[in-house]
Amino acid sequence: MTLSPSAPADPEVLRQSIRAAGLKVTASRVAVLQALQSRPHSSADNVFESVRDALPGTSTQAVYGVLAAFTEAGLVRRFDPAGSPALFECRVRDNHHHLVCISCGAIRDVDCVIGAAPCLTPSDAHGFTVIAAEVTFNGLCEQCRETVPPTG
Repeated sequence: MTLSPSAPADPEVLRQSIRAAGLKVTASRVAVLQALQSRPHSSADNVFESVRDALPGTSTQAVYGVLAAFTEAGLVRRFDPAGSPALFECRVRDNHHHLVCISCGAIRDVDCVIGAAPCLTPSDAHGFTVIAAEVTFNGLCEQCRETVPPTG
C-alpha cells in the first residue's frame, strides 16, 4: 500500500500501511508516519518534535530507529540534500526529484520529465544495474530570488 503524501493521515490507513510493509504496528510508528504525512521533507529531529508530546516516553534515537525501519521497508524515502540533515518523505515508488532553495531551504517535489526510473543513465555504469537516479536541483525559490542576489 502506497500512502498519498497529500491525503489526510487517517490512523487506520497508516496502521494498514505499516502492516503491508511487513512491520509491526506500534504507537511510535503510527505517530512518526502521521508526522511525515503532515510535514513531508522532515528531518528526524523535526519528526521527534512533532511526536514527543503525543509520545512522552519516546526519544530521538527511537525516531531514528522507526525512520530506518520505514526506509528499509520502502514505506518512506530518505534523501540527503547538501548542507542539510537527512530528510524523509512518504512519497515513494515514483520517479520524482527535489528542488531545494539554497537561501531559505524550501523544498518542492518535481516529477521527472523523462519518465520511468532511472530517468538518467550514467556514461559508465561500471557493471552496476541502475535502478534509480536521485536528482536535487539547487536554486532560489521565487521569494528568495526577489531578495537575494544570484550567485555564479
